[in-house]
Amino acid sequence: QVQLVESGGGLVQPGGSLRLSCAASGFTFSSYWMYWVRQAPGKGLEWVSSINTGGMTYYEDSVKGRFTIDCDNARNTLYLQMNSLKSEDTAVYYCVKDPLDYWGQGTQVTVSS
Repeated sequence: QVQLVESGGGLVQPGGSLRLSCAASGFTFSSYWMYWVRQAPGKGLEWVSSINTGGMTYYEDSVKGRFTIDCDNARNTLYLQMNSLKSEDTAVYYCVKDPLDYWGQGTQVTVSS
């Protein structure tokens, strides 16, 4: 069965960095678009970034230039490198498989001094 398992979240100071990972299994990872979606406290779901099967990447405006999505097809793993973190990046981050049919359990990112 499909499984998506995120890791790498935590508490970081403003301006710091984190690298999220999502280990995928149960499907042909390289054949699907993958997404990072986040949910801040008390708010709705927000798309953060996507990567297509050709490796093209897309970002929500507020994270452009700070976040980088990539994947290792040999390891069936999706990543999100997050730099210059801000308090407004605080959220639970989810790894999602296209067409939004499978979601990981989420990993908490807290940006605070």
